[in-house]
Amino acid sequence: MFVRSLSVGVAAAALMVGGAQAADLIIPTTPQPIYEAAGFDWEGLYVGARAGGQFVGANAGTYAASSNSTTYGVIGAAVGVNFIPVDPILLGVEVTADYMWNSAAPVTSTGEFFANLRVGAVVTDSVLVYALGGVGSQLQGGASQGVYQLGGGVEFAVTDAVTVRGEIVGQGDFASEAGDTFFEAAKATVGVFYHF
Repeated sequence: MFVRSLSVGVAAAALMVGGAQAADLIIPTTPQPIYEAAGFDWEGLYVGARAGGQFVGANAGTYAASSNSTTYGVIGAAVGVNFIPVDPILLGVEVTADYMWNSAAPVTSTGEFFANLRVGAVVTDSVLVYALGGVGSQLQGGASQGVYQLGGGVEFAVTDAVTVRGEIVGQGDFASEAGDTFFEAAKATVGVFYHF
């Protein structure tokens, strides 16, 4: 009888200790928030460099001081600022300066300066598609001519501050000449930009 009572007591004690240990294993925790990496920040100031070519049409009636059927090399820079008033629409203002040269006779070099407006859409966190329009001036041999451009491009974010852009625009001047076309030249550029 003593052994049976002792066995029942030991069994009861073992059950109580096991229950107490099981209660100690439940540790209340709060779930960790799920972290989502932020996308590229398209807003703000940016600067960049670009290179490409300009192609003056055969029937341009001359584009500014450039001869018809002439190809120019282009190297330049751009500074601008972007705003996103409502997702995914982007608005921007940009100033560009390009130096252009050709190797055909007669060898000429020109400078072009534009003030542009950009309207775009952020397609994904790292891709921007935009349209561009601007007015400016072409300088050659001490003379200047008012010019305009319309076009668009695609810009890709490659790091959290650097983008690569491809752009093509049609260009014309404000001079009225016989046989003048709306787009007398085209400029295609590729650039690298740093966003602050």
